[in-house]
This record gives sequence, C-alpha cells and structure tokens, in this order.
Amino acid sequence: MEVVIVAGSVEVGAFAAGRIAEIVAAKPEAVLGVATGSSPLETYRALAARRDAGLDLSRVSAFALDEYVGIAHDHPESYHAVVDREVVQPLGLDASRVRVPDGLAADLDAAAEDYEAQIAAAGGVDVQLLGIGGNGHIGFNEPTSSLVSRTRVKTLAPATREANARFFDSLDQVPMHCLTQGLGTILDAKRALLVAQGASKAHAIAQIVEGPVSSMWPGSVLQLHRHATIVIDEAAASELTLTDYYRYTVEHRSIVQPDA
Repeated sequence: MEVVIVAGSVEVGAFAAGRIAEIVAAKPEAVLGVATGSSPLETYRALAARRDAGLDLSRVSAFALDEYVGIAHDHPESYHAVVDREVVQPLGLDASRVRVPDGLAADLDAAAEDYEAQIAAAGGVDVQLLGIGGNGHIGFNEPTSSLVSRTRVKTLAPATREANARFFDSLDQVPMHCLTQGLGTILDAKRALLVAQGASKAHAIAQIVEGPVSSMWPGSVLQLHRHATIVIDEAAASELTLTDYYRYTVEHRSIVQPDA
C-alpha cells in the first residue's frame, strides 16, 4: 500500500487527478470507477482543470460505486444525478459510457448481477477512485461486509445515514438501503486510489492502513490490493504511526519499481 501525505485537500485532489490523468493518457479508453461524497470533489475539480488544459476524457468509460435503493434517478441526491452533475458534465464524459447501479430495479439481485457483468464486459476497472466513511466503509460496504463480496443490496448503518443527511432535508429522507459494489469487486480493479481529507477521517485511515485486515474496517481490504494508493492530507494522517516512513518512500521511490 502506497501512502502519500500532502498538505491539504486541494493537494489531495491534484495528486489523485495526476494519477488518473497518467492512466488516461496511456489508455484513452480507460475505465474509471467513480465515487460520490465530499472526499473526491477536489479530484474531480482538478481533473476538470486538466480537461480545460487539453486532457481528453471523451473516450473514457465509468462505473459508479453505488446507488440508493428506491430513489428516483432524477432526484438531485440520487447517485445517477450526482455523478452526472459532479463527474460527467465537468469532465466532458460521454454519458452513454457511464453506468450507475439501478436502485429502482424490480429485481435488485438481478440488477446487481447485471452490474457485475457490465464491469466484466468493459474489461474491468482500470482505476477505482474511493473515499472512506468514518466507520471505514468504502463504497457502501459497511462494517462486517464480506471481504470477497460482490455487488449487492446493503442496509446502510445509522452513522452513514446520519452523515449523508446533510444532503437531504431530513434524516427521514435518507434511504435505508443501497446497491453497492462489493469489496471483492473493488479488489478486482487494476488500481485503487483512495482519497481522504480532514481530522474526522484520521482514525479510519489509521485503522485501514496500519491495523489488521478486518471486516470491521472494510477499507482495510485495500491492504490486499496489488496497486492501492492512499492520498491524504496532514489532518487525515494525524493518527498514523509511520508517517516519516511514508514520506521517505515517496521521496525515494525506486526508478526501477515506481509503484513500490
């Protein structure tokens, strides 16, 4: 696991956008995994600036991590709408190449299986962008999620619903269920890129980076990923023990093994 510590949220976004831009430059038809929430916003802003400067994202495909169950696609807080507003339009993506799980499907289990099939048909995700919840969830894989889980229906934890209530008029409006890519699905991505900012994420970051791999901290499964990069600001790094080592490895990254 590569841990990159930068000054603040803007720098987190700039670094993550740079990694994504490198992948797209090498493979214009790259498949991106896109996350919602506040953590990735600076990354999308930095990518939009790179697009304005000439980065062509028009041939990129994208798969969203998750979607609420039972919320209309045109609801402003559905992830269909959020992804369109925060990702597709600013980055100039082809909307026909962007997929979001169908939380309105009559058969949610079938919709989950279909989503897995769509990812496979696209050749898999080249780089999965992730945020992290205060309880360590990635996607909507709440604590005790199976480390090999696939896309499926999940019940949102009360803490997750409370955190997301800021996007709705009241807590009662926040859906209780979602369709989310599983931890096993996320591990299948060729690269994982997790971004986090602020002291409120510091404990979760310490647990997933330096704690044991455990379903109680779902993001810790990234310790098993072949190419996982954690990009955090100083506040989010504040509970890590080996910060000097992480800075040292970034400063002295091997030319022969640039991702080691």
